[in-house]
Amino acid sequence: MLDTTFDALPAGGARRRHAMERSGEGQAGAGRPGGVGFRPLYRQVYDMLLKRLADAVWQPGQMLPSEGQLAAELGVSQGTVRKALDALTADSLLVRRQGRGTFVADHDDKQSVFRFLKLRPDDDGVGMPTSRVTGIVEAAASADERGRLDLVRTARVVRIARVRAVDARLCVAETISVPANLFPGIATLELPNTLYSLYATRYGITIATANERLKAVALGAREADLLQAPAGTPALEIDRIAIDLEERPVEWRLSTCLTQEVHYLSVLR
Repeated sequence: MLDTTFDALPAGGARRRHAMERSGEGQAGAGRPGGVGFRPLYRQVYDMLLKRLADAVWQPGQMLPSEGQLAAELGVSQGTVRKALDALTADSLLVRRQGRGTFVADHDDKQSVFRFLKLRPDDDGVGMPTSRVTGIVEAAASADERGRLDLVRTARVVRIARVRAVDARLCVAETISVPANLFPGIATLELPNTLYSLYATRYGITIATANERLKAVALGAREADLLQAPAGTPALEIDRIAIDLEERPVEWRLSTCLTQEVHYLSVLR
């Protein structure tokens, strides 16, 4: 069973589950599946379902069994299953579709795209991104890549360079580093706009959370050329580590963003 801490999960979902646990709802008792001390029963079910997602038992976009089926299989009430599914939905790992059922989140869905893409147009545009790869290479991991991705000294990475537009506004130049052993052959693929969907469908790696650090920088010569802007233009640097369901850092993404027509939107709860 996975030991998923609140700190590694999206703030909204963690806050919701913390409140439920403080209430003492669904405390585990003898004979329950996966009993662990006094952990709430719904939380044990959450971890069981999370393990299935991590093991790719259910694929992105796939519909889950009904609450009744899951409850019968796990030997718990439907209410307990519903709480676990609600928590996974709050953490953006599942998607509820009215009248259809509960599905594994697919990063191609608009909801999932905007979960990780926080740049929004200043006007009333939709903010949908497009991407163009400018370079891709496999190489020995640098000291920075080893540190950020928790890699051994002999590790190799695949580096992806690309530019992105938001509603046709060219505004992001980014470099993405991933461990070569986790993504074999990725350097030879035609990469989609949404890499996280590729990670999930081809490699069985689902991005659960991302830690970002923001910093004001001046546009360097390389980024200036890619973004067709003067060198030294004020820009926003987004340093992101993406973490999968097994709590491994699997991607380091460094994005340099022009913000004359877009802004970074963070919703705090």
